[in-house]
Amino acid sequence: MGSLRTWDMDWSCHRIHEASVRILERAGVDILHAKAREFFAQHGALVMGNRVFIPQRLLENALSSAPPEFTIYARNPERNVTLGGEHQVFAPGYGPPFVIDSLRGRRRGSMDDYRDLVRLVHATAHLDVNGGPIVEPQDVPHTVRHLDMLAHTVMNSDKVFMGSVRGEQGARDSLAIASILFGGTGALRARPVMISLINCITPLKYDETMLGALMEYAAHGQPIVIASFALAGSSAPVTLAGLVALQNAEVLAGIALSQIVSPGAPVVYGSASAITDMRRAGLAVGAPETALIAAATAQMARYYNLPSRCGGGLTDSKLPDFQAGAESMMNLLFAVCCGANFVLHAAGILEHYMAVSYEKLLVDNELIGVAKRLRKGFSVDEESVAESLICQVGPGGEFLTTDHTFAHFRNDMFFPDLADRHPYELWHESGEHTMVDRGAERWQEILASFEPPMPGSDQVREIHQYIADRKRQELGD
Repeated sequence: MGSLRTWDMDWSCHRIHEASVRILERAGVDILHAKAREFFAQHGALVMGNRVFIPQRLLENALSSAPPEFTIYARNPERNVTLGGEHQVFAPGYGPPFVIDSLRGRRRGSMDDYRDLVRLVHATAHLDVNGGPIVEPQDVPHTVRHLDMLAHTVMNSDKVFMGSVRGEQGARDSLAIASILFGGTGALRARPVMISLINCITPLKYDETMLGALMEYAAHGQPIVIASFALAGSSAPVTLAGLVALQNAEVLAGIALSQIVSPGAPVVYGSASAITDMRRAGLAVGAPETALIAAATAQMARYYNLPSRCGGGLTDSKLPDFQAGAESMMNLLFAVCCGANFVLHAAGILEHYMAVSYEKLLVDNELIGVAKRLRKGFSVDEESVAESLICQVGPGGEFLTTDHTFAHFRNDMFFPDLADRHPYELWHESGEHTMVDRGAERWQEILASFEPPMPGSDQVREIHQYIADRKRQELGD
C-alpha cells in the first residue's frame, strides 16, 4: 500500500478496490451453500453452478448499508464495547489446538484448559472480549464441544463474548443462549450482544459451514467479522498488493451477502493474512509483512467506512521467549497505531496460531497496555506544561513530593504488573525471575482465587437445560 510515511492512501485503496471489483465480476467466488447462492441470484449476481459472479452495483449497495460503527452490549454494562471510528477492542487468541504452560508443557487443549483461559481473560485489564475457541478442547466430541464452551464463557465472564460458527446450528445455539441471558430473541434483534468470526477459504471460496453461520447471525443483527486468511506466495500472489486485492475481493463478497440477508447488519472488515516462508513453504505470522498487511487492511476498511479487524500478539516462536516478545509487540503495536478496531489474537498465541500459552496471555495483556499508552500520547496545556511549578521548584529542586506529581502520575504513567523495574540486587535476591516466571505465578494466583460472575440462577438452570437437550439431540443419549 505504498510507504508508511503517510496514511493518506486513497489512490492506492481505490486501485485495490477497482481490481477487486473486476476479480469478483470476472473470476467470481465459489459459494458452497444453496441458500446463499439463491440470495445472490435474487440480487443480480450471475450464478453458474457453485460459482457466483458479483456485479459492482450489488457491492455498492451492500457497502452503503453496512454501518460504520456499532456497540456490542455485555451482560455487565460497564463492559460494553464499540467498534468503528477511533475505538479499539481486544480479544484473545482464536482456534489453536494446543496449549502450553510452564507447569505442564505443551499438550492438546482440553475443556478444563478452555475454562481456565476464559477465567484468565476475564481477569485481564486490557482484553475486552472473551470466548470463541481460545483453545480447541479435544477431549469433547466436536459436535457438542461448542455448547460446553459457550456455557463456560457465559458462566465465567460478563465481558462481550464470541459466538460459535459451527454452521447454522452453532449460530442458533449461540443465539439461544444469548436470548436466555438478554431477554429473548426480540432483545437480540434490538441490539448486538456478541460477535463471531467468519473465515473464507482463499482463494475466493466460502464453505457451507461458514456461510450458514454468516446468514444466521446477519439475520439476527449480530455482528460478524468477515475475514480472509490469504498467504502471500501460496494461496495468494506473492506481492503484498496482489494479496490485498485478493483479500479485498473475498471480504467484499462476504459483506455483500450479509447485507443481502439483512441490510444494516453490523460487519467488520477482517484479515488474518500473512506470508508463506518461501524457504520452507510454511506460514510465517511473525514476519514484518504481517504488520504491513494489517496496516493495509485497516486502510481498506477506512476506505469503505467500516470497522476493521487484524491480528495482534502474533509470533512464530514456540515458547514465550525473546522472539515471541519482539514479534508480538511488532504486530500488536502496528495494529494499535494503524487504528484497527477489532484486534483478534491479541494475547496468548504461539507457533503461528497452533498454540496458546497461559503465561503469554498475561504478558501480551501487559503489552496491550503499553501499546494503548503509546497511542494515547500526552496532552499539552497549561496544567501539563507546568511552567509555574518549574519556576517555583527552580534549579536544583525536586518534583517527587509536589502536589502536581501526586495529582497526575497515575494518569500520565503506565505501571506494569509483570515487567521488572527493580535494581539488579533486589531482582537477584528475589530469585532472578523473568517476566514469564511472573506470568506463571500470576495465572496460578488468578485461578486459585477466581470467583465467577455468574448469571442469575434461573438463567443458569435454563442454559444447562438447553445444553443438556441439545447434547441428547447430537449424541443420541
